[in-house]
Amino acid sequence: MISIRPTKPSDFDEWSKLYYGYAEFYKVPMNAEIQSSLWGWLMDENHEVQGLLALLDRVPCGFAHVRRMPSPLRGTDIGFLDDLFVSPSARGNKVGEALFGELKSLAAQKGWTKIRWITADDNYRARGLYDQLSKKPQWNTYEMET
Repeated sequence: MISIRPTKPSDFDEWSKLYYGYAEFYKVPMNAEIQSSLWGWLMDENHEVQGLLALLDRVPCGFAHVRRMPSPLRGTDIGFLDDLFVSPSARGNKVGEALFGELKSLAAQKGWTKIRWITADDNYRARGLYDQLSKKPQWNTYEMET
């Protein structure tokens, strides 16, 4: 059985394992300082980044980190999904679908009409799910180093 709930202080150890797995998947160096910053945000009720934890048969197996994002052209806030990860051992069990279902509920509570996210072009498995649950907009993403 899959359940999704907000991340709580007692989740730190299990969440950390998942978070390091996420960083490894994207080949992004991870360290305790970065991890501590994000965990602090997730535990701060006043910070806009929120965490959801997915449990499969009561075992943590995935997460989503989402926040408010102003959409100036719409004159409203939408949601931005920064991170979504499901452990390799839990993939294929509809955990991603359950996380998106909870994200949709959260968006409705907050009045967000959309949730936006990005993923790597070669993340084919995740993109297959995203193509089922959403539509790919016409926009390309760029990054400028500062």
